[in-house]
Amino acid sequence: MDLQTFANQWNERYKQPEYAYGTEPNVFFQHELEKLPLGKILLPAEGEGRNAVFAAKLGWIVHAFDISIEGKNKALLLANHQKVTLDYQIGEITQLNYSPESFDVIGIIYNHYPTLLKKQYFPKFHQLIKKGGWVIMEVFSKNHLQYNSKNPKVGGPKEFDLLYSLDEVKSFFTNYEMLLLEETEVELNEGIYHVGKGSVIRLVAKKL
Repeated sequence: MDLQTFANQWNERYKQPEYAYGTEPNVFFQHELEKLPLGKILLPAEGEGRNAVFAAKLGWIVHAFDISIEGKNKALLLANHQKVTLDYQIGEITQLNYSPESFDVIGIIYNHYPTLLKKQYFPKFHQLIKKGGWVIMEVFSKNHLQYNSKNPKVGGPKEFDLLYSLDEVKSFFTNYEMLLLEETEVELNEGIYHVGKGSVIRLVAKKL
């Protein structure tokens, strides 16, 4: 599937009046971000902005991007409602001009890409994190397919290639101290598209 087709799919989902994944932050992201000193954070594939707005309300300097203009529009509406500001760009990480080693945290929350794009995007994420900076990541695991087949309301990709394995995640962050790397079952209640039990991989890592 080409990138424009992906963008069209997300625009179709995000142009609906309701927030697809709600307006509250991802629980794991919230829990881990609250532990860290304030700084500058990047949120890739941020969609409708729930995590970005949460971070901004805490006092973080928030940069976010997505390929969906409808996602950006909803994110900026949410930010305006919550009286915070976001720097939100449209495009792929390989197209955007963020400075190397300029972020204290990157929050990778349900970013699902084909393997070919993962191999392009994750080295770029690594370049953008400061030494001593953090990665907070929650994504669906390859075992999630069996959960999705039992309960489609839990959401997540139906293509095996878009999901993650523990070894794959570990390979993207080789020069990091792993404070947490696990595959676990979670009960999701995020909007209308993440409802029910799923299998996720969670990572908290510090760049050495």
